[in-house]
Amino acid sequence: MNKNQDAGFGIQDSVISCRNLSKTFMLGKLQVPVLKNISLNIARGERIAIVGSSGSGKSTLLHLLGGLDTASHGSVEILGQDVQQMNETQRGLIRNQSLGFVYQFHHLLPEFTALENVAMPLLIRGMKRRDTEPVAAAMLEKVGLLHRLHHLPGELSGGERQRTAVARALVTEPACVLADEPTGNLDKHSAETLFDLMQQLNEQLGTSFIVVTHDLSLASRMQKSLQLVDGVLQDSACL
Repeated sequence: MNKNQDAGFGIQDSVISCRNLSKTFMLGKLQVPVLKNISLNIARGERIAIVGSSGSGKSTLLHLLGGLDTASHGSVEILGQDVQQMNETQRGLIRNQSLGFVYQFHHLLPEFTALENVAMPLLIRGMKRRDTEPVAAAMLEKVGLLHRLHHLPGELSGGERQRTAVARALVTEPACVLADEPTGNLDKHSAETLFDLMQQLNEQLGTSFIVVTHDLSLASRMQKSLQLVDGVLQDSACL
């Protein structure tokens, strides 16, 4: 692990930080450690890839950093607030206010249009429907889908569905987007297009990205690449 990662914990420019983060699962009576004393700092506007073999705990780490799960030991801060000390309602609030999520499978609601899917986080935040639509449409325009506003997910290509999911993740202007294998279900051309889009939006909006991926080509184009081996996070490459 980079010795500077732990030293960076809690600095003012941090979006997400964790210290001594560990996660152990119970398999019957057997304790199975998945993550071991991980410390990491993600700065504003930083793009980080986390790589590792299948089952290495990459998704588990992403869920902990995003407040979707709780650690067995250690702490996670999102914008300086310790999510380990929050109840589920408080964690849900900070996720909606500060984070965006993108998954390998887009998880769009099939009965809603692209516009309605992208507007959903704003509705959850309490905005009126008439106020959400211009914001959602503007974000869909940023991802090149202004002409697809009123199409259902089933009427979109795989790449278009994933771009819609990215627009949904970004519509609240989060401090950080956490992406779990975002190109894993796409062909090479669509994956390249999606990565170029993420990089462009990162530069335009200053949003941090944490990307879990098997795709070493994608990882190599991030600012920093970290590898998860036997539950320990190690420097893989710094670009």
